[in-house]
Amino acid sequence: MHVTVSYSGGADRVATLTRMPAVAVAAPSEVAADAAEQVARAGGNAVDVALAAALVAMVNEVGLVSLSSGGFVTVQPPTSAGSATAYTVDGWMDVPGRGRTDAERHAARTWDVSTEYGGGVDITIGPGSVAVHGSVAAFGEAHARDGRLPWHEVVAPAVAVARSGFRLGSATRYYLDYVRDDVFGWDDASRAALAGPDGELTTDLVVVAGLADSLEQVARDPRAMHEGDLADAISRDVLARGGLLGPADLAAYRPVVRPALTSRLGPWTLATTPAPSVGGVVVSAIMRLLDGWSPDAPDATARLVDAQRRVLGHRLDVLEHSTDLEADATAYLQRLESGSTAHVSAVDTDGLACAVTVSSGYGSGMVAQGTGIWLNNCLGEQELNPRGPHATAPGTRLLSNMAPTVARHDDGSTLAIGSPGADRITTAITQVLARYLAGAPLPHAVDHPRVHMHRAGRPDEVVREETEPTMYYGGVGAALVRGDGHLVAAADPRREGAMRTVGG
Repeated sequence: MHVTVSYSGGADRVATLTRMPAVAVAAPSEVAADAAEQVARAGGNAVDVALAAALVAMVNEVGLVSLSSGGFVTVQPPTSAGSATAYTVDGWMDVPGRGRTDAERHAARTWDVSTEYGGGVDITIGPGSVAVHGSVAAFGEAHARDGRLPWHEVVAPAVAVARSGFRLGSATRYYLDYVRDDVFGWDDASRAALAGPDGELTTDLVVVAGLADSLEQVARDPRAMHEGDLADAISRDVLARGGLLGPADLAAYRPVVRPALTSRLGPWTLATTPAPSVGGVVVSAIMRLLDGWSPDAPDATARLVDAQRRVLGHRLDVLEHSTDLEADATAYLQRLESGSTAHVSAVDTDGLACAVTVSSGYGSGMVAQGTGIWLNNCLGEQELNPRGPHATAPGTRLLSNMAPTVARHDDGSTLAIGSPGADRITTAITQVLARYLAGAPLPHAVDHPRVHMHRAGRPDEVVREETEPTMYYGGVGAALVRGDGHLVAAADPRREGAMRTVGG
């Protein structure tokens, strides 16, 4: 499917876009990649195309991500910015419930479902599982800092896809085959949107009533999910059904811009998400332990497993229970100096890189009435919220595995990389990075079989080795611009990833 988008702006804007950077992007689907290409051909840079592709994923990656999502945007400023350091816009979820008593918060309506997805996952869903979303607001912040096209043109492809309809992709169908009835079947609007004429999961074009109109509001203002008519409609429906997400929670939300967490690995400077995302900490730690790793060494796999065991074990024992994650993570990384989701990566020939990872958890199962937006269940991701969905104070930012990462080589080469995949996000990214930094071509590094240490450091730990490509092991997307301007993009065969290069 190809998305056609009309752009306007007059002669003055055309003059400012005379020299368009060439762009490479790895996106989660052909539809998202088409959107990225359209925006690139209109003069967009790496930030514009990455955000456009991610917004389309929020439309057509049903069950994996939606506008009611949280995420992180990591940006490496262009080479013309000199020594400007990489930064991360934290748009992850906050805990809702401002102005509510402890008793009211604990009485929020939720229920648990057990699924066979991912080898067996218990999920908390319902209106009380909906956290305060933040990804669209974070997109607005990143765009204001380093985007090139007007914001409404970045959102335009997502509006077009929502209005014309889309087919469910393989990753979405794989997930929904496990959870459509239990998670997405209890809400009338959700059930109707996904049902075909025979009652099975639809194979027709999906058009969700109200979604295109909601995106039109977002196109006018990236704060529309937090203030105004759209935000009011979302919070009103959640509260009416027994949830906690109120207008005060949405209005108070702000994305946070932080310096990216950096590591020096040979001639590369790696930059990823800082705390409170535990994902970036884990990526940095594993990569430091793998510094100098070679895939040709006789102990190559054993070293990968050992690095995972050490870092993921520390995460389970310490970081997931920390009351001061930033301090504990910093101390851990200093010691190492000696020793559910969709992702988009984009780079351009100006040396600008943008890595975006977003998630709605497993989904609460409900569509906010009149909006067409499937709402998240991030309070109910039991592995990321072990204290329970309502035990943490309102306004607290939740834990995340996400680790969108950028890197710059001493020769000016610039890389953007990341992955979906819950607790496999970090192990997928680090294995691809380790192989690429050891000399493998980027597509080969992405395609290569992976290992994952499940429940590292616990008595029931198990090393899972990939024998054939499966989405359990992530869905890495990577884009590279070399110092000479040559563009490379690689999308994971484990999902319906798609690549585009435009210009050059």
